[in-house]
Parts: sequence; structure tokens; C-alpha cells
Amino acid sequence: MGRVTAIANQKGGVGKTTTAVNLAACLAAGGRSVLLADFDPQGNATQGLGVNKNTLENTVYDALVNGVAMEEVVLPTEVDMLRLAPSNRDLVGAEVELVGVERREYVLRDRLAAVRDAYNRIIIDCPPSLSLLTLNALVAADDVIIPLQCEYYALEGLSELLQTVILVRDKLNPSLRVLGVLLTMHQHTNLSRQVMEDVRGYLGGKVFDTVIPRNVTLSEAPSFGKPVILYDLKSPGAQAYMALAREVISRG
Repeated sequence: MGRVTAIANQKGGVGKTTTAVNLAACLAAGGRSVLLADFDPQGNATQGLGVNKNTLENTVYDALVNGVAMEEVVLPTEVDMLRLAPSNRDLVGAEVELVGVERREYVLRDRLAAVRDAYNRIIIDCPPSLSLLTLNALVAADDVIIPLQCEYYALEGLSELLQTVILVRDKLNPSLRVLGVLLTMHQHTNLSRQVMEDVRGYLGGKVFDTVIPRNVTLSEAPSFGKPVILYDLKSPGAQAYMALAREVISRG
């Protein structure tokens, strides 16, 4: 059975979708079969893999709310071993429609159960909030990766997210663990260095050795509908995500 990894942070603009898309692509390029589940109503991961989110026949929303089988939602991508469960603004409605559903926190886990055996790793790109959607992702996941921007307010909100992970583990998903905290948007400045030191001092071995640089190719690649390894394999951003993929594999 494949492992399920949620990419989560309630703060926006920390490199969450960038990490979900590029980690998924790098794992697939390394020979793993991977499903990227876009669980953010913004649908940025969907567009980042070259899929038009406005012309989709079925999305993750249809799997959650309308009973469409997850197999019917999944689409191929340019990366041979990578598949996509796409999303768009329809997913906003799921927040309301799931409220009255029995075992509403387990809906995504139940839907993914039918496809877990088909993949080595399922990666869930969570919305930038601690919402019912994010809760579903954490309940469905075996582990969570937390992207953390190398900027002044980096640690703000981290303790809240870690506390949410603990509550989910205690009440809903005993197997959930933090796979690692990923430092993103690093620059060669005193501020970035200080943030790195503070985060490593606070979290120790929970922080990945790999650090993602602020790199123009990581910003450009989504506009071409490509993960960075297909856009510019030799770029620092691509090399960093390849290193992260190796580290994720080594951590389990």
C-alpha cells in the first residue's frame, strides 16, 4: 500500500504547491508511481502540471461529494509515472456540503483507499488554511511535510499547525507523523541564515537537510504548465527538489 503525504501550512505563499508539484514530479522521475491530489480549490497544482482547471469533466470535488470513483478523476501528466487528481473552484462547495456528512473527516481517506495500492506515494496539496479540507487531508495521510518560508514570520503559526497535527493524531489518525519541515525561499542573506538557525534550533532533526532556494525557474515553470525538472533540470530549484525527493525516500 502506498504512503500518503500531505503538504500543509495554513499560511499562504510559503511554497506549498511548488513543493507538492515538484516533489511529486521528482519522485516519479526517480521511478516511483505517484499520484498528486490537488486538494486546494485554487487549483494551482492542477495548472502547474499543464491541465486546464476550467474544462475538467471530473475533479476531486466529484469524488468527495458526488460519489465519482477516484479512478475516473485521475489524469495522466507529462511525467510518465505521475498522475493527477485535479481540482478547481468547485471544491469550495465541499466545505459546506461535507459538514452534515457522517464521518466527514474521513471522506478523503475513504476515497483514496480504492487507489492506494496503485501508487508508491500519494501527495496531497492542502489549501492554505486549517479547514475541513485540510483536516480531511491530515486524516488521510501517513505523514505531513510542512513548508516554512525563510522569512521573519516563519515560525508564526507553526506551533498552531503542529498542535493540529497532534490533535489529529490523538483523536482521528494515530499513525500520522511529521515527516519533516522544509525550509523554502532561502536567500543568501543574514535574515535567511538566522531563520534557518532558529528553526533548526527549535525543531532539530525534524527539519529536512535540503533547503529550497528562492529561484526564478521555480516561479516560471508553473506558467508553462511544467514541473521544474521538465522546465530546467540543471537549475538550482530543480536540483534542490531532486535532493528533497531522495531525502523523503530515505525518511520512509
